[in-house]
Amino acid sequence: MQRNLFDDEHELFRASVRRFLDTEVVPRNDEFERAGIMDRSVFAKAGAAGFLGTDVDEAYGGGGVRDFRYNLVIGEEVQAAGVNAAGLGITLHNDICLPYFTSLCTEEQKRRWLPGVCAGELITAIAMTEPGIGSDLASMATTALRDGDHYVVNGSKTFITNGVNADLVITAVKTDPSQRHAGMSLLVLERGMAGFDRGRNLEKVGLHAQDTAELFFSDVRVPVGNRLGEEGQGFRYLVANLPQERLSIAASGVAAARAAFGWTLAYARERTAFGQPVASFQNSRFTLAEMATEIEIAQAFVDRCVVALNAGDLTAEEAAMAKWWCTELQGRVIDAGVQLHGGYGYMAEYPIARAYADARITRIYGGTTEIMKEIIGRSLGA
Repeated sequence: MQRNLFDDEHELFRASVRRFLDTEVVPRNDEFERAGIMDRSVFAKAGAAGFLGTDVDEAYGGGGVRDFRYNLVIGEEVQAAGVNAAGLGITLHNDICLPYFTSLCTEEQKRRWLPGVCAGELITAIAMTEPGIGSDLASMATTALRDGDHYVVNGSKTFITNGVNADLVITAVKTDPSQRHAGMSLLVLERGMAGFDRGRNLEKVGLHAQDTAELFFSDVRVPVGNRLGEEGQGFRYLVANLPQERLSIAASGVAAARAAFGWTLAYARERTAFGQPVASFQNSRFTLAEMATEIEIAQAFVDRCVVALNAGDLTAEEAAMAKWWCTELQGRVIDAGVQLHGGYGYMAEYPIARAYADARITRIYGGTTEIMKEIIGRSLGA
């Protein structure tokens, strides 16, 4: 089915992103996977090419175009190139972290941070999750107590994407520990602040090129000027930005499924069993037909959600629908792809194997499938 979501400008942008990935990321992807982190220089090169902060005002070094379709193009090309883990650092930077800066920063904060963020010189992360609390953010124990013109931050965070590379970490803290949601605020902690330490780069089942770290805060003095928005409004800000975050994950899920389908179809056409191509067996054809159909249906919904997001109409429930459905689809399609590859699907040299390891986490981060269903169910009065 012909997609009518993109204009000529988006397709030109897509071609540029594809060339960038083919030149700067694909040749080094195995290196990044072994190192457990993507080289910081890639962020700087992405910034120089105009792939960071496309929706940031030109006055601060951005592209000046508020259109999530450009973000979508980057996410799709990352998956098509088979560099999901490395590319996640860029999509997190653009899709998930930047909205907090563009919507909440004061003029002084924008001048201080945004040029570096758009240039790839200041890498961003967001720190919400803590050991033992999962999706229950209101139970966080990290505190930020006011002391004159500073907050004193104590606590820890875990599973933080870009956790090693990050220079600016949007950190959810309790400025009023006696409250749950109402006591939460957002502070930007910066690399080099005394008492701000990073733990190990966590060893994960997949996403090996993505640095995921533990963060520790011991009496970190953070200027009040590093607070995003108003004190006590942190939970509201997080909720406001979650639909875009979840749509980003959903879109990547569909793109990952599409890439896996392409690899599987090509393999099944070429590989023979009992004297005929694997794709010619009825079971293979039915499996491929199911994959192709479900991808097209999911893509149509994601494209609708992108239009709604650009119009300011995307609801939390719609984003939750997209997130759980598309990540579950990603898992099903990639699992079927491994099966059709046979033993070769379990070999790390094949992209389908790496995609299999990378896919499992998408049903967990950004809110588990169960949490997404809870959000939707509550909206129905169930």
